[in-house]
Amino acid sequence: MKRFLSSVAPFFGGVLFAIGLGVGGMTQPSKIVGFLDILGNWDPTLIFVMGGAVIVYAVSYRLITKRNAPFFSEQFHLPTRRDIDVHLVLGAAIFGAGWGLSGLCPGPGITAFISGAPEVIIFVTFMLVGMFTFLSYEELNKRFG
Repeated sequence: MKRFLSSVAPFFGGVLFAIGLGVGGMTQPSKIVGFLDILGNWDPTLIFVMGGAVIVYAVSYRLITKRNAPFFSEQFHLPTRRDIDVHLVLGAAIFGAGWGLSGLCPGPGITAFISGAPEVIIFVTFMLVGMFTFLSYEELNKRFG
């Protein structure tokens, strides 16, 4: 039963996340661009979405990590690296530029994909191409680097 739940729980977590993105307006590129346009026609409403998410995460994290182990695994899998390197900074810059230019990031992009909007399909397609290119580069770097 625990194995079955560990397979199904991520799916329902993803569905809940997608619903939250949709309800919060995070799948609307115009809403994101309006929030990022602080010198123009700024739309501050996403502060409440992000603030609510941060509060839920902060409280949940503290409660959950007090347990000896998560519900569906033998141990917690938390990041241990704390260093800031060129890959992190470059990746964050590319992510931020893409988010600012398109108004979408991966989660909302995949959630909005179901809309069939051409700009979302283009975004997700290029996101997948970028991911494949990076993975191919990493694989070649391991073999010949």
